[in-house]
This record gives sequence, C-alpha cells and structure tokens, in this order.
Amino acid sequence: MKELFLLDPDVVFLNHGSFGACPRPVFETYQRWQRDLEREPVDFIARRLPGLLEEARIALGDFVGADADDLTFVQNAGTGVNIAARAIGLDAGDEVLATDLEYGACNFAWEHVCARADARYVRAPLDELFDHVTERTRVLFVSHITSETGLLLPVERLVARGRELGLVTVVDGAHAPAHAPLDVRALGADFYAGNCHKWLCAPKGAGFLYVNPDLQERVDGAIVSWGYADGGGTFISRTEEQGTRDSAAYLSVPAAIDFVREHDDPARCIELAREARRELCALTAQEPIAPESMVLRMASFRVPDAEEVQRQLWAQHRIEIPAMRPDLLRISVAMYTEREDVDRLLSALARQLDAEHAEQHQ
Repeated sequence: MKELFLLDPDVVFLNHGSFGACPRPVFETYQRWQRDLEREPVDFIARRLPGLLEEARIALGDFVGADADDLTFVQNAGTGVNIAARAIGLDAGDEVLATDLEYGACNFAWEHVCARADARYVRAPLDELFDHVTERTRVLFVSHITSETGLLLPVERLVARGRELGLVTVVDGAHAPAHAPLDVRALGADFYAGNCHKWLCAPKGAGFLYVNPDLQERVDGAIVSWGYADGGGTFISRTEEQGTRDSAAYLSVPAAIDFVREHDDPARCIELAREARRELCALTAQEPIAPESMVLRMASFRVPDAEEVQRQLWAQHRIEIPAMRPDLLRISVAMYTEREDVDRLLSALARQLDAEHAEQHQ
C-alpha cells in the first residue's frame, strides 16, 4: 500500500491526520486536470468547469450522503466553518455554545465573528455542554472527530439535542469523511464542513460545506463576483463562481473516492489504532484520555514534555508524529500504516523516555 503513495520511504509517517497524503493515481488525476486547464484556459474555465464541478459534487454527495446542490466546494473545513459563522447573522447578546475540545483555528473564527457582533463564544466540557444553554444561546458548534484528542464525539445526539432546543447547528467534520461513517442528510445539521484532503486522500485544497436548504439564501461566497448576477445568484453560483482559480483539487475528489473505496480497510485501521493506543499508554504508564469506543483511526496519548519528545522523535528517528498539547502526542493510522510503523514508534519512544529518565537522575 505504501508504494501507492508519494510519502518519503525514509520517514515513519504517523501524522496523516494533519494534512492527509495523496495517493499516486489521485495525484496524477490532479495534475491531469491542471494540464487540461493550462492547455486551453478559456474553454476549461468558461465552458467546461461548471459541468465538471457539478459532476464532482454529485460524486461527493453520494459519498457523504447529501444532495449535490446542497454542497459547495471550499478549500478546507475551516473555510466552511467561517462561511457558516458569517451566514448565521449573530446579534448583540447572542451566544455560540461549543465544547472545550474544538480546533483552535475554528475557535479563533467564532471569537472573531462574535466580537464583531457583540456576541459571546461559550466553551464547555462535553459532559456538561447543555448545562450552559441559556435563553441567549443561538448556535451549537461541535466537532465530529476532534483534532487535538482524536476522539469521535456523539455528534448525532448532540445535533439532535441542539435542534430540539431550536439552535442553529454547525458541525466541524474536518476529520470525518472516509474516517467515520457519515450521512450528512441523516445527521440533520444545518451546516457541515468537511475535508476531502485528509482521510479521503484528495489533493490539498479540497473541502466542502453542506448547508441546509432553508439557510442557503444567507450564505455568501468568499468574495462577491459573477455568481451574484441575476438578482444575487444561488447558493452554488455565489460560492462556486469566485473568479479565476485552480479547481483541480475539487475535480480530483471523485478519483479519491474511487481509490478509498477500492483500497481502504477501515476495520484494520481502527483495530491497529486502538491496539497502538493501549501499548503506548502502557509504555508511558499513563491512563487513556477517553474510552476506546471514542477512538477510530487517530489516538492521542499522554507523554510528559510531549513537544520535546516530538522534536527528538523527528530529529533522531525520522518519525513524524504531532504534539497536540504540552502533554499529548497523537498517532494516525491510515490505510498505508503498518504494524511495523507502530513498533518503530514504540521502540523509539521507549529509548527517548529512558534517555530523559537517565538525564533527570544524573
């Protein structure tokens, strides 16, 4: 499987969760679209592109469980969250409720939008989230799978409860497509932002935003451009007709879907991730941060001075694994990850921890 990816064979790549990795055949499709664009830019952009993007949205909608006209391509899930936050139209005194597990960049987005509206961004622990609902709460924002901790949240239950309370529901699904079972239509969130470049293995710069049809008229594109003609345009035209840009990553999403459907083995990846977490927690003598049922293909585990450990794992062992907090490392198990990769991490981490222990006792 590793031969089908472009990853450096000298690196133990255990950080698929950050930016993904694009397989060779999908990357070749991506480059073919770029060559088609440069061969005849006017024909490609002015005549062919709208139909090509619609075909790609249809394929994506079939994969994530959404109507193609309710999806628009964006560069990444963060862009989708930003568009959603601006579309809601917060008023002074409104509150946006989120867990304390949300992605930092999205926290910044909500804090910015709330500050401009004189609203409040309220973060609370997952187990007491709805205790913080007040008469001013207008929006519920939750992750499908968290970034720092790599945990699958009970997003169906959270969204259902939010809707019962009359809240606008926004889901950050950056890590969910091709990672967790996903049926956007059945989930029922008002906004769902996802990435295609992570676990779906599309090229970088491919994400999507789903919007409830009842709210689509509120949604603007990143810029006002040709998609606003004819009385303001449509949800698709406003977000899709954004001037001259390279849409090759978007058009490569169907190829990525085909690759994942042919090659991915979710059960194997989940089993290996959970097995790795158990062994890493045993090695570090640390308790797991959450029940195993919340772990799919990413697992965070406690390590004292994680940032220094991460630097040494890279410098001395060429192991790519992120420090998510000062005391957390996170391992990703992708379709190309093998048991040997986990063993190399365990061995290198044991040596690193032994070295630090010896240094402390000199």
